[in-house]
Amino acid sequence: MLDQRARAVLRPGLDRVARPLARWGVTPIVLTLAGFLVGLGSAGAAALAAWWLALGLWLVSRLLDGLDGAVARARGTVTDRGGYLDVVADFTVYGAFVVGCAIGQPDARMALLVLLLAYYVNGTAFLALSSALERRRQHTGLEDERSFVFSRGLAEGTETVVAHALFVTFPSVMPVLAWVFAGIVAVTVVQRVGVAIRALAP
Repeated sequence: MLDQRARAVLRPGLDRVARPLARWGVTPIVLTLAGFLVGLGSAGAAALAAWWLALGLWLVSRLLDGLDGAVARARGTVTDRGGYLDVVADFTVYGAFVVGCAIGQPDARMALLVLLLAYYVNGTAFLALSSALERRRQHTGLEDERSFVFSRGLAEGTETVVAHALFVTFPSVMPVLAWVFAGIVAVTVVQRVGVAIRALAP
């Protein structure tokens, strides 16, 4: 829901940081890998109930995730391979972070397990639609500069970053937060399936 607005707000700042990084020879894949590793570190910190460390590492990993695309634009090297690796890294980090929270906060395990299921179905819904639209060479107005078609919904990347940050900022109420966010992701699944049914009509 907020991704378009967030990108519009953050892109100028990310581009300013990306330009010198590109001149210094930093590549997008290095930033993707760094964001991936830091994201796994945030999951590990959450598993140890080191909540503030988990929060810091989580936010740094998401900053690096934003910078890889900005550096690719600055270098003129935006590729489908880079987009693919970015999505795989993101999904892995999202899942790992939820698992880490479940280890660190046992009271939230059931809610986080349901959230993981919601993530799985949600990711399937948007990736399957993206693949089908590419096979059809069909344009729906959902396209942007990213390598995959991200059909819009109530829970997108921005909401996920915020939700995960809230989990480790307020671990005592993590079960409630996780149940609420699982419900929001479930609504997004319904939205994306609806988009797919309309877009893929014969």
